[in-house]
Amino acid sequence: MPPALIRGLCQLLDNSAKKLVEVKDLKMHFPVYAGLFRRKVGDVKAVDGVSFDVYEGETLGLVGESGCGKSTCGRAVLRLYDITNGSVKINDIEIGETPQSELRPMRPEMQMVFQDPQASLNPRMTVQAIIQEPLDEHTTLTKAEKAQKVGELMDAVGLNRAFAKRYPQAFSGGQRQRIGIARALALNPKFIVCDEPIAALDVSIQAQVVNLLEDLQEQLGLTYLFISHDLSMVRHIADRVAVMYLGKVVELAPREALYATPKHPYTQALLSAVPEPDPTKVTGADRVVLTGDVPSPSNPPKGCNFCTRCPAVMDICKQIEPTYQELEPGHFVACHLFETTGEQGGS
Repeated sequence: MPPALIRGLCQLLDNSAKKLVEVKDLKMHFPVYAGLFRRKVGDVKAVDGVSFDVYEGETLGLVGESGCGKSTCGRAVLRLYDITNGSVKINDIEIGETPQSELRPMRPEMQMVFQDPQASLNPRMTVQAIIQEPLDEHTTLTKAEKAQKVGELMDAVGLNRAFAKRYPQAFSGGQRQRIGIARALALNPKFIVCDEPIAALDVSIQAQVVNLLEDLQEQLGLTYLFISHDLSMVRHIADRVAVMYLGKVVELAPREALYATPKHPYTQALLSAVPEPDPTKVTGADRVVLTGDVPSPSNPPKGCNFCTRCPAVMDICKQIEPTYQELEPGHFVACHLFETTGEQGGS
């Protein structure tokens, strides 16, 4: 059994497992201005009341359609944005309302691997300068010690030290992402947000980067929030999975439970769209096709956000927002199907 899965099972069985990250009712609204005098006319509710925990040493997968608020949620958790409302605790320290200037001493504990390895690396800086920059900002190491640390980090992510003086444009996409990972590891963080780290890479390179992340997690005891729209890759790397739709988490469960018995109609639709490599197992009855478009986050529907596309919609869904509740140990769902009948909604 993979070590990551063992950790996940242990965390479910042991209620005393330490929560490294605690997010409660996180909201990230962006104001919308219009007119000659640029008056505020509304808000884009990119993240609208999200709650989850991430335990030490685990990987929490965050999945959903493009535009559902995954990346914004990850950045808000790290306080790259000043959040609208809610609570974010990292290692029992509340950072949700902490001024940016006071967050600086905490930055070494929480880092991010960005989606586009080309856009996130300064083309005017060498690889050594890029990886060394966090050390320059947050440590008092000597020049020789920094050079040694950079070499060790390049070794850790599978890059040749001899390439330290080269610039990012001399590397492939996969190699640039390894540079970004090395930079994130420079300050020995406890928590890393991986914002779709494989989305911009060739399929042949994606597995290499994910395997690298898993190896580093085993070696360094890292904790990941892994954001992705690739459900197959999330199933490979995550211990638990949270599903987002239009700024809200609609389902959160241990990986195997979510993939085997998805509860929420949106989760069922997402999983039915995952390609099946064996053509003999493909049946038309298994495919859930959603109609319509995702509503605007600046004008979400009344009641459940998914009511305009849900194949199992009821009248109550269009009036009242469903309660986010725990159906089974560790399995949370926000859906009226379970509030009214207590039964699973057509998985």
